[in-house]
Amino acid sequence: MTTGLMQANRRLTGWHVLAIFVGGFSIIIAVNLALAVNAVRTFPGKETESSYIASQNFQADRAAQEALGWAVETDLTPTDLRLAVQAEGRIVRPEIVSATLGRATTVADDIAPAFAWDGTAWVAPVTAGPGNWNLRIEMRAADGTLFRRRIPLRVTP
Repeated sequence: MTTGLMQANRRLTGWHVLAIFVGGFSIIIAVNLALAVNAVRTFPGKETESSYIASQNFQADRAAQEALGWAVETDLTPTDLRLAVQAEGRIVRPEIVSATLGRATTVADDIAPAFAWDGTAWVAPVTAGPGNWNLRIEMRAADGTLFRRRIPLRVTP
């Protein structure tokens, strides 16, 4: 009569080693593919069409933006986004060309805030859950200078 212990003494053959080897690497490859697909699917996208072309004007654009002397203050709560701009202690009311509020890691929660001027700042109603957010904004000064920023924000629960 044979027991379970007797059958455990079977020989380890080359086919067994090959099966273990192939199975182990199959698991590694499957996990890597799953992580890569998830990373590409949640990538927020590119910042610019051509980084080379954007780099050609970077220094001039930066100098023009710094010459404005703007100090941008933002405040994000779960229900509101406030954007105030000052220059030399004066309130500035720039034209908002474009604005996107979204998570740093995905575009699924991106929204275009509907800003309204309240006399001292631009204010927009938003729905922002706790965590890290980015405000990507482009504003135009009275002289036509474009002002672009990516402003990291945080909502605490």
